[in-house]
Amino acid sequence: MKWITRERPKIDRIASPWLIKKLVDKEAEFIYVPFDEVLSKAKELDAIPFDIPNVEFTHYEEKCTFDYIVKKYKIKDPAILIIADIVRGADTDRHDIAKESAGLWAISAGLSYNITDDYKLLENGMIIYDALYSWATHLHKQKHLQNSPFENMLHEVYNKFLKDNKTNSKKTPAWVKDLKAIIQDQIDTQFTFDLKKISNDLELNPSYLSREFSKYFEDLNFGDYVRKLRIEKAIHLIQNSTYTLTEIAYMTGFSDQSHFTRIFKQSTGKNPSSYRKITQKSNSDTKGK
Repeated sequence: MKWITRERPKIDRIASPWLIKKLVDKEAEFIYVPFDEVLSKAKELDAIPFDIPNVEFTHYEEKCTFDYIVKKYKIKDPAILIIADIVRGADTDRHDIAKESAGLWAISAGLSYNITDDYKLLENGMIIYDALYSWATHLHKQKHLQNSPFENMLHEVYNKFLKDNKTNSKKTPAWVKDLKAIIQDQIDTQFTFDLKKISNDLELNPSYLSREFSKYFEDLNFGDYVRKLRIEKAIHLIQNSTYTLTEIAYMTGFSDQSHFTRIFKQSTGKNPSSYRKITQKSNSDTKGK
């Protein structure tokens, strides 16, 4: 079968061809033309138009073309259903549907910016969706940091040294200032800590660093101190930006919004949405005076 749609694809017009070739028609051929030529060329080439208004394979209510193909061909693959949510969120700018939607949009937009040939763009996009399918099939429950040596080290710090957190009365070592700068840099670039690398940068033994940390960092262990700074950054963003709470969650290094909400409430006594409403009301009252 031949399929035809408008030129310069990004989300649905790459995701849908990938789905069609994977589960509907492996020999499918895809054609990209200017928007106003899609229907005339469809008749001329005996091709199926998709992802344009007033054709069968298109958006319906809040669903996108990818969703319609899943429904039309009764696709039940759990990985495809996961991808469908991601594609819908990216294609309709509703990144709250799936936390991966914002990333898919960013990658797709960047790919379209870099590649001007639509067919080369489709070829590269197919690779992205093959990777997304493997993730959705085998890895979607796995967290990037769950097996990280850094995370394990944080647990070790908590279990072994939290009891001994009295402030050292001696002169503060020079490495403390350097470590504060390193941690702040990592907070500002979305929490990519590697304790072994940090220890090497400071020319300190990792065990020594773990043992001494709480003495110079507000009587907090490594994990609690980092969490405190992340919440402080989140508060600043809530008060001084228009980012969504989901965006703020990712910008401050949390794995998802629910995790962010839980830690934020533990730290401030309020969930982020309530905190934002109070902040907005306070700012409004101040301006009205």
